[in-house]
Amino acid sequence: MDDALLRTLTPTVIGVLGRRGADFAAAEDAVQDALIEAVRAWPDNPPRDPKGWLVTVAWRKFLDATRADSSRRNREVLVEAEPVPGPGEAVDDTLQLYFLCAHPSLTPASAVALTLRAVGGLTTRQIAQAYLVPESTMAQRISRAKRTVSSVRFDQHGDVATVLRVLYLVFNEGYSGDVDLAVEAIRLTRQLAAMTIHEEVAGLLALMLLHHARRPARTRTDGSLVPLAEQDRSLWNTRLIAEGVDVLQTALARDRLGEFQAQAAIAALHADAQKAEETDWVQIVEWYDELVRLTDSLVARLNRAVAVGEADGPRAGLAALAGLDPTLPRYSAAAAYLHERDGDPATAARLYAEAARSAPNLPERDHLTRQAARLNTQLRS
Repeated sequence: MDDALLRTLTPTVIGVLGRRGADFAAAEDAVQDALIEAVRAWPDNPPRDPKGWLVTVAWRKFLDATRADSSRRNREVLVEAEPVPGPGEAVDDTLQLYFLCAHPSLTPASAVALTLRAVGGLTTRQIAQAYLVPESTMAQRISRAKRTVSSVRFDQHGDVATVLRVLYLVFNEGYSGDVDLAVEAIRLTRQLAAMTIHEEVAGLLALMLLHHARRPARTRTDGSLVPLAEQDRSLWNTRLIAEGVDVLQTALARDRLGEFQAQAAIAALHADAQKAEETDWVQIVEWYDELVRLTDSLVARLNRAVAVGEADGPRAGLAALAGLDPTLPRYSAAAAYLHERDGDPATAARLYAEAARSAPNLPERDHLTRQAARLNTQLRS
């Protein structure tokens, strides 16, 4: 296969799809899927018209993605803007599709990636960001998963743990990303909770409800982010908080702790504080200890370092942060916050600017840029 030819044709094919009505991001995603197909098919059966082949396949991929996105959005409009309390309604095809995509023939990581792409409606780029891997790596993983399931019978469903991982990532993308999927993820998790008595299903539902309860206070009218400590807590949804705490307490009473329950317990402690300064950071650190024990997650270790900085002072937080990889997403932002609290605005300003350059979304980038500008102004005055 002529890789140079593919690189040369890619911008042309994206342009053709754009003229046919595809926006740039969707066209780029469809062409990437077509290139993956070309890598698979061309060595054994090279086309006589490579450009025509790529345009045809990319357009078909674009139409498939558009139909899938339309179906997903149609499902979303059936749900009110605020999640309905109590048990979920009868299970619909969406949750069944989640289980089918989590097929036993796939590894959990591949099953999650495939479900997010095929059912969740996320782009390859969004999934790659969630997994902290290059987009090309995730594209290959999804392509391999598609090839694997194309030759198997869907008479076996995947396990609950894999489906929970998918729902968790869909919720996170809907909560802080470009596509609003949070309510849909809560709806499906309610359905799953109604189907099974499972501690981690309940833990995930509690976590979603507690995070979603804070959503009205997370942004200002101009779309800028409001840090947790500065949020107007009167805007928090107390009904969702009460439900989330109730679901969590029921799960914890079964004495089978899992990562989602631990995360929900941390969220519940934040929700319990009437003012930011009343937050029980000592207990939060203890729950992060449990979370690290359960998952050994680098993200959990990063968040734990910030919590240690609140409980025991910024020097202790920086010491906890020192053992982590500085290339970890949001490492610079956490270090900036702790250095500012430790009375080092120059280092904090530099780190805020560094964090802004690698921020995963525009609101977060703007917030970090403003933090850097604020400190630089103070240093000049």
